Amino acid sequence: MSEPTESRSQRAARRAGEFPPAPEPLPLPVLDSHTHLDITVSEAGVPGGVDATDPVAAAIDVAAAVGVDRLVQVGVDVASSRWGVEAAGSYPAVVATVALHPNEAPRLADLDGALREIEALAAQDRVRGVGETGMDRYRTGDEGRAAQEESFRAHIAIAKRYGRTLVIHDRDAHADVLRILDDEGAPDTVVMHCFSGDAEFATECVRRGYLLSFAGTVTFASAGALREAAALTPLDQILVETDAPYLTPVPHRGRPNASYLIPLTVRALAATTGTDLDALCAAISATGERAFGPWHPAGVPG
Repeated sequence: MSEPTESRSQRAARRAGEFPPAPEPLPLPVLDSHTHLDITVSEAGVPGGVDATDPVAAAIDVAAAVGVDRLVQVGVDVASSRWGVEAAGSYPAVVATVALHPNEAPRLADLDGALREIEALAAQDRVRGVGETGMDRYRTGDEGRAAQEESFRAHIAIAKRYGRTLVIHDRDAHADVLRILDDEGAPDTVVMHCFSGDAEFATECVRRGYLLSFAGTVTFASAGALREAAALTPLDQILVETDAPYLTPVPHRGRPNASYLIPLTVRALAATTGTDLDALCAAISATGERAFGPWHPAGVPG
């Protein structure tokens, strides 16, 4: 999750009613591997200005209309993790991950207690991942580094105990993240959320078998190194995400993001990797199911 410097009320005011138009639908369905539906609907509303009695259902429907039929709702603290578990239990298109964000851990008076709550949530069936967790040297200074690392190591242990995918937040901390994962032993499935590294870092992650999830940042003009990383990533290790309501892809950068804008990032990745669009969609879908699925309980239509 990105962390702008505006206050929540300022962000909400700026985003209200500013969703971009829907892009051309994808030829095959894909997932959004990392979104914050709770923040999106509370700050920006529903794409298309729909005055919905159920804004979460409306946001899911708008995404499905362009071929984004599955969402991974990501927790960043105890409250948002609980919200995600409830949403995943209510909407077949949603599964959840639970965690304390790396920048949340140093702020907590009772980190151990919060981690116990995250572990209890991680045991639930519709929770398919532990994250976003990791390291962040951009927003957390030296004074908070020990708590951040303690929290990260605890989340790795939780993911392994419950067989959950580990979703990594890594900001200016590539070496720390790899060091700690190597020390602890990574879970079977690791997703590098909003991958932000260069080709060298991508090579290290790919070699370890990690999945690289690319956000709207891969469409930014300044992201040449990120596109080089995407180009060398094997097709079966690529995921795509929004990190909504943040990181809106070009040409709508600066406006609110939501899962229905995933097609813009998928098409950019197809061009970057030289992959047929249908083949890329099919690969992303299969990798998402491997990491987080299945979404729909038996007998429940997608």
